[in-house]
Amino acid sequence: MQDVLYAAVVDAILALKAASRGVPNTLLRDLNAIHANTTFADLPPELQKALQAGVRAAFTRLLKEGYSVSPAGSAPPRPASPPRREGGHGQRPGGPGGNRGPRPGGGQPPRAPRTGPGGGPRPGGGRGPRPKG
Repeated sequence: MQDVLYAAVVDAILALKAASRGVPNTLLRDLNAIHANTTFADLPPELQKALQAGVRAAFTRLLKEGYSVSPAGSAPPRPASPPRREGGHGQRPGGPGGNRGPRPGGGQPPRAPRTGPGGGPRPGGGRGPRPKG
């Protein structure tokens, strides 16, 4: 596929050169006129023909290599998500996500807040090294 794209780019450059009729300033003007918002109709006729030929060659090659090329609306729509299984096989208790909530008697007990000397909160909000003393 890379050689098809390369050939299309080379053909487009040659078409731009042909559209300028050998005048360098015209070639530069045509090249500078191409930008992200340029439409196909804005391109010189020679370049339009080269692009049409390149696209036709690319589609022909894709068809020869076994790819299927069809209009946008002709393919059947894909399902948005996999179908749901009925019967609950393989599901955890508590729903599809297996969210059972807190376990009774499990887990770690809550931590006591850190304190500094004398029982009060540590200076500096509990960050940094402990004061020596």
